[in-house]
Amino acid sequence: MTQTRYDQRVRVFVEVRGGQDDWQEAEDRFARHGWPVRAHHPAGHGPLGNAVAPDPDARVYEIEVRLFGIARGCDRGAAARVRKMARAARLEAYVLRADPLHRDRETRSTWRVIDARRRRSALRSPWRSRLAGWALTRGSYDTGGIVTGPARQALRLARAGRPADPSAVAVRPLDGMWKDPVRRWPEEEGERRAVHAVAWAFVPALALVCAAHTVPASWWFWGVLTAVGAVGTARAGWRLFPDGRLTGAVVTLAGSGFFTVTGLGLAGGDGWTPPDLVRTALVLGVVTGLWLLVRQWTWGEWVAWAVPLVVTLAVSSFVAAGSVLHALYADALDLSTGDLDVPPVWQLLASLKLLSTLAYVLLLPAWWGVARHRHHSYAAPGERTNVILHVLFFIAVLAVAGGFALDSAGTAAERTRTAAERGTRPPAYFGVEPSWTCLHPTTTLPTIPGEGPTLHPDRPYLLINVTGDTIVLWDHSTDQPVKLPANRAWLAPAEGGGGGCG
Repeated sequence: MTQTRYDQRVRVFVEVRGGQDDWQEAEDRFARHGWPVRAHHPAGHGPLGNAVAPDPDARVYEIEVRLFGIARGCDRGAAARVRKMARAARLEAYVLRADPLHRDRETRSTWRVIDARRRRSALRSPWRSRLAGWALTRGSYDTGGIVTGPARQALRLARAGRPADPSAVAVRPLDGMWKDPVRRWPEEEGERRAVHAVAWAFVPALALVCAAHTVPASWWFWGVLTAVGAVGTARAGWRLFPDGRLTGAVVTLAGSGFFTVTGLGLAGGDGWTPPDLVRTALVLGVVTGLWLLVRQWTWGEWVAWAVPLVVTLAVSSFVAAGSVLHALYADALDLSTGDLDVPPVWQLLASLKLLSTLAYVLLLPAWWGVARHRHHSYAAPGERTNVILHVLFFIAVLAVAGGFALDSAGTAAERTRTAAERGTRPPAYFGVEPSWTCLHPTTTLPTIPGEGPTLHPDRPYLLINVTGDTIVLWDHSTDQPVKLPANRAWLAPAEGGGGGCG
């Protein structure tokens, strides 16, 4: 499949041995990968000349490898891709040379073609000449065409093909690049410098936030990191704009100061905490790595990676739709999921919490995406997919999600038991909000049907839920649940589990 999108272009000289059949196979492979063949020569001839030993059964191909990733190391990434292709095709092929193809892109100004005769006519009028500049900017004399280039070239382009009266056509600038076309970054370079400036602006803020939540013995480390971050921020801002370097440094440092004030909570709010920073960095890193990985995927890799991931998410979502966290929580308290009767919105939140644990497992493919973007040799794509790796990845996702579910539900149930023993207010858990209550039967105790130990209306119970026609309580003295019909008793709030109900 021809690769229509790419970031880098590398000219690669490949020596293919084996004769006509292998040469044809190599050309077919090049075309399949979207690598145009610019030329081919017998070994010992062509651009490389006698640097290659003459061989009638060898041919040197000059191909253009197109690949994703950064410019640094793209020659190594291109060579690795060609070698893997040759190994998969069982071809005797050798990468002789790889040269990145860098093209310096000029930043040219854009001009609008105008009617010069109308412009000159307006300048002759005393009263219209005062508004001629405003009318020109508003586009009153535009003819509908645009040209790009330096000022003189733009005028020649506008007048080309108009032999009758070339002076009747002129141009007006649509931007200020014509004044200093050299002092502009290319679009990709400007984006890269802006990302670096924002990243450095966060470093002092993060260091000071960590210093505010750590022991004084480590303040020296965070102080040094803050100083390094401030210097890096100023340097990144200095390189942000080709004109006005001081302005860029001041703007970047001001942005860093804003992040610092927000992170420390000096402008109101709770501020940031180290756990929040770790989770945010984890999410951003995983999202960035997966985006870098997915944008490079071929159809084979989509099947190899996306299908297991989609299956995992589908299975997890199906299980979480029944609120596996609530089911485990109820099981730890010897209850059923129906006894909790959690609203759907809380089931959804519990499902999202369960699925959020996949971020830790997705670190592996995210790291792989970053490695491929930087052309590391161990991350270069091959022709075959590792089925065992994908199966292990699938199992790891389920194992981590299951382990988190067991730990989360078990910890919540244990906290509920502890609060019941101490008579304190128990914590809520995704819509389940236990509270202390006094039970007042509306009939004699022996006539009340239900499940669990004998009722004692003189002491408070922990109310788990009232679902349908059933009251679900927790008896802290016997450490067992109690269930009874809702029409056989009425409930009154209690202050805690240490007192009586009268």
